[in-house]
Amino acid sequence: MKFNSVDLKILRELRNNARISNKVLAARVNTPPSTCLARVQRLVQGGAISGFYAEFNPAEIGVGVQAMICIRMAMHDRAAIDGFRTHIKAQDEVVSFYLVSGQDDFMMHVAVRDVQHLREFILRALTERPEVDHIETRLMFEETRNPGFPVYQAAEDDADLE
Repeated sequence: MKFNSVDLKILRELRNNARISNKVLAARVNTPPSTCLARVQRLVQGGAISGFYAEFNPAEIGVGVQAMICIRMAMHDRAAIDGFRTHIKAQDEVVSFYLVSGQDDFMMHVAVRDVQHLREFILRALTERPEVDHIETRLMFEETRNPGFPVYQAAEDDADLE
């Protein structure tokens, strides 16, 4: 998909606030609202925008502890990896997880009520899995999300995308 400078501005604005109204978004990117809406729809249909999400205040929804957990697998065949991935996706405590390179195979971000809940999660969801060989848990004391996201594709001439 090709982007022009207006598309890139739209992506940046929506990354910062996905609930922005089309009228405000259009004003910020200096286009008429109808053009802005059509561009957003094109970005969604083209796959550049894959979803719109709400961010939560962890303390307000009962999350007292967050952690990053590194997992090393005992088995590295596709069935083990796919089975573990399916298992992890079903766990409510998992915010996100990543298949990574290096000595660990997976990293996951979990959100739980407290340390006891974290312990119970690790025992239930991880230590009972035969494909898991090693677990390291790191408590997160603070999370800062960068609302920006790098876009490395150069903007095309605006006339080419109208």
